[in-house]
Amino acid sequence: MTRVRVLVADDEPLIVAGILAVLESAADLEVVGVAGDGAQAVALAGRTAVDVALLDVRMPLLGGLDAMAALRAARPGVAIVVLTSFGDEASVLRALREGASGYVLKSCTPDELLRAVRSAHAGDAYLSPPVARQVLGLIGPAGVDGAERRRTAGARLAALSPREADVLRLVAEGLSNADIGARLRMSEPSVKTYVSRVLTKLDCANRVQAALLFRDAT
Repeated sequence: MTRVRVLVADDEPLIVAGILAVLESAADLEVVGVAGDGAQAVALAGRTAVDVALLDVRMPLLGGLDAMAALRAARPGVAIVVLTSFGDEASVLRALREGASGYVLKSCTPDELLRAVRSAHAGDAYLSPPVARQVLGLIGPAGVDGAERRRTAGARLAALSPREADVLRLVAEGLSNADIGARLRMSEPSVKTYVSRVLTKLDCANRVQAALLFRDAT
């Protein structure tokens, strides 16, 4: 069995010990590196094969959100899960817009953490229930950049075909592939193919990022 290779970045030793205990209890997961800050995480990802990176938001030198772009550049294809005590809207929105595949609070259960890592590796997104409820009503912050964000998002969505746009709209409503297929009278494999095309055209890492882009444009 090929195991999922996980990188953990957190500056609190006690928290790290707990995370490692949970991850190492799973036969399908393997911890391949531990970093105390975002800069160390990026360096490790550059020289170590990593499938999923668990990043804390606040760390010395370079926080998890600031490290995301560099981490993905160092290890293309890595799925990023934010694991943090901070569930504020600004952090959640930024992480998801930049392509995080998960946002999990440190108050989560061990099973929830394992589910987040496995979901991220499978190409899905996972949010802690409190974060998921928050995201349902999440809108872009008010201000001067709101109109510019709408124009930029609209320009990106213009690349989609009418059918792809229909699929994205239903993804943004939170529907599963099966539900989208029923609504649009498509087979589930066809929906999966369309979702993949949408993510590729929009350069989105996952469904949540694509859904937020749709919300920005509307």
